[in-house]
Amino acid sequence: MKPYLIVLLGATLWFGNSAKAQVLTSLQEVGTPELAQKREALKESLIASYLGIKNSLVKSDSLSAVKFANELITGLNQFKFKKLSLEKMNEATTTRQEMIGLAQAIASTKSINKQRSDMDKLSVKMWSVIERFKPEKMSLYKQVCPMTGTSWISDDKAIQNPYYPKNMLTCGEVKASI
Repeated sequence: MKPYLIVLLGATLWFGNSAKAQVLTSLQEVGTPELAQKREALKESLIASYLGIKNSLVKSDSLSAVKFANELITGLNQFKFKKLSLEKMNEATTTRQEMIGLAQAIASTKSINKQRSDMDKLSVKMWSVIERFKPEKMSLYKQVCPMTGTSWISDDKAIQNPYYPKNMLTCGEVKASI
């Protein structure tokens, strides 16, 4: 019995230390440098499309928001999940479908107020994905307007509130960073 306990204890210590949550790099996800570069480029494209929507809302440019929302939809449809358990794969697929639905809602209207409403929901979903699979060479910030509780993601610490750019452009604070 004692040798089994030692092996079990050793395995627990080994796997316990290596099972810490981490952000996967593209190379860890796919295994070859070429595929890793493609995956990294797709991640960067997804973030750029999201940031394009956010920046369009800062400028109150609903037509530009439509363009970037369509780009985000295309990128999300191309994105493949790697090295996930069945449960995590199902969760990720559901989240992606929700994000596509929100991007489609933004793309299907020219009403800036409706776009902003959907952007808040999209931002929450996007942050949950970015926390796990962010591009390697990019810093991102979760920003929140304390007066409304709305959130968005930015690649700059400077606050530019996409929900109330006329009255509260600089209203917000950085709540998290990756």
